[in-house]
Amino acid sequence: MQCPGAQYLVSAERAPQKREWRPQIYRKCTDTTWLLLFFLFWTGLLFIMGYSVVAGATGRLLFGYDSFGNVCGKKNSPVEGAPLSGQDMTLKKHVFFMNSCNLEVKDVRLSSTVLCVSHCPEEQLDTLEEVQLFADNNGSFLCIYSLNSINYTQNPNADSLCPRLPVPPSKSFPLFNRCIPQTPECYSSFASVLINDVDTLRQILSGIMSGRDTILGLCILALALSLAMMFTFRFITTLLVHIFIALIISGLLFVCGVLWWLYYDYTHDLSIELDTEKENMKCLLGFALVSTVITVVLLSLIFVLRKRITLTVELFQVINKALSNSPFLLFQPLWTFAILVFFWVLWVAVLLSLGTAGAAQVMEGGRVEYKPILAIQYMWWYHLIGLIWTSEFILACQQITVAGALVTCYFNRNKNDPPDRPILWSLSILFCYHQGTAIKGSFLITVARVPRTILKYVHDTLKDKHSAWSRCMFRCCFCCFRCLDKCLCRLNQNAYTATAINGTDFCTSAKDALKLLSKNSSHFTSVNCFGDFIIFLGKVLVVCLTVFGGLMAFNYNRVLQVWAIPLLLVAFFAYFVAHSFLSVFETVLDTLFLCFAVDLETNDGSSEKPYFMDREFLSFVKRINKLKDPRAQREVSSSRSEEGTELQPVV
Repeated sequence: MQCPGAQYLVSAERAPQKREWRPQIYRKCTDTTWLLLFFLFWTGLLFIMGYSVVAGATGRLLFGYDSFGNVCGKKNSPVEGAPLSGQDMTLKKHVFFMNSCNLEVKDVRLSSTVLCVSHCPEEQLDTLEEVQLFADNNGSFLCIYSLNSINYTQNPNADSLCPRLPVPPSKSFPLFNRCIPQTPECYSSFASVLINDVDTLRQILSGIMSGRDTILGLCILALALSLAMMFTFRFITTLLVHIFIALIISGLLFVCGVLWWLYYDYTHDLSIELDTEKENMKCLLGFALVSTVITVVLLSLIFVLRKRITLTVELFQVINKALSNSPFLLFQPLWTFAILVFFWVLWVAVLLSLGTAGAAQVMEGGRVEYKPILAIQYMWWYHLIGLIWTSEFILACQQITVAGALVTCYFNRNKNDPPDRPILWSLSILFCYHQGTAIKGSFLITVARVPRTILKYVHDTLKDKHSAWSRCMFRCCFCCFRCLDKCLCRLNQNAYTATAINGTDFCTSAKDALKLLSKNSSHFTSVNCFGDFIIFLGKVLVVCLTVFGGLMAFNYNRVLQVWAIPLLLVAFFAYFVAHSFLSVFETVLDTLFLCFAVDLETNDGSSEKPYFMDREFLSFVKRINKLKDPRAQREVSSSRSEEGTELQPVV
């Protein structure tokens, strides 16, 4: 006969129990399956990297190559069946088109013969004698390599072996080292074919290469502005908030006005003939419309939320006090940014190598063409997923590290003796226990962003065949995926913080955090949202100043430069850098909110269970609730127990 006590124990074990919050008590490895999946995924990425090194030829894309398979500016290996291949082009660094005034594209190939030359002809050459004299004086041979310069005027086939006369004056331009013709008629034809008839990758790379110095300078400017903004938030006061908002308003209005002024200047410029300049004008109109809408929305929000400024200053003072226990958290984005830059440089290098991977095929007349392999297109998509997933994983590690350091300091009973090296402790916890959680959360972001990228690709591919209904559907899909991305980012941040507190896996942490935050959402959610809004305005200010610098820089070089794409890249980089640095404050804010909710859930303010929050945080919470209805105020200030113990901080 079974005893009643044993039956009671069995039923108690089977009965579902409410999971309790146990800050900093229990740890275990979480989401280990995802860690294994990420390892296998990176094995595929390493295979693609190795293949790109073996099969790729980045030099062909960056430095240009002639019609016989020789890369300009380097020593080449011969191609079987192509007698003019395998030449030493170390001193011949420029790409010269023998028929630059009448370029045509046939079957994705240029009809003109391309040569590597040591100098571009800077003056017009009207006869073969002048072409021969140019070769003798400058050592730059403009005819087929097999034809000696002394035979330029004697060979009966010189008309087909030498450039079409007259040879227009040209100038070397940092656009894949090409000799660009300078006469207006040749210039327009050359630019239209070279820029507008090549694929999107070439357009992007051409814009980057032609404005690489400007882009580098703007990226450094964005980095400096982000650092300045971070230290502004670190020592923020009421006066600084008013100055900051004034700068935001001025910056938005100024950039919006400059964009409309530049568009007006382009539309009334009678010298605009090239398709590249017309493309810039269309992009300026798009930039101006988007900036106008953003300006109106942000100015309206600033006006509506202006009365929350005082509480926001107090909120940032609470954040800065939390950061004072771990001041090196402010520099934590630096190494995250360094790791991201290293990964992006590696990713771009592999992308360039994949773009040039292909088998050399000898065509008629000994010409060489490189045919891309079909499997490379699938490698590009795999490579793109690797970019998004790995970047989000690195950012997730930053969020968990910051959250873990703050959790360690918050749930410390002795506020006068903060824990030693909380950042290193948080990093050790991350790498020992919670890498799988970071991988799983970053994968969710990837799942939301890859379909949006595919939709964008399909939209751009079929943009000329879209009806108004299909364009509307595409925009609705973009908006839905954008909203999903924002929700997942917020979900991930709360899940990472809950993992740092409780040591649970991603799904459990996300569910527990969502329940707890929903239960305590009435405390200071509005101030929390306005704090996030102020941080977002800081990112907008960085982007505004960087874009303004880019507009001024790129506007001085309008011709033969599709600078709309480089400007978009610069704006994206500026926002990402600002987000990387200022996200520390967002993470601290969200972490403090969740720690506060856990504190209320696990403690009642009595002498047996005092709250972990300090006096400043407690007084801040009370001031917030004075602005709310009496019911919410009683909910925070009353005891969590029946005895009615008043809310008291830990001493």
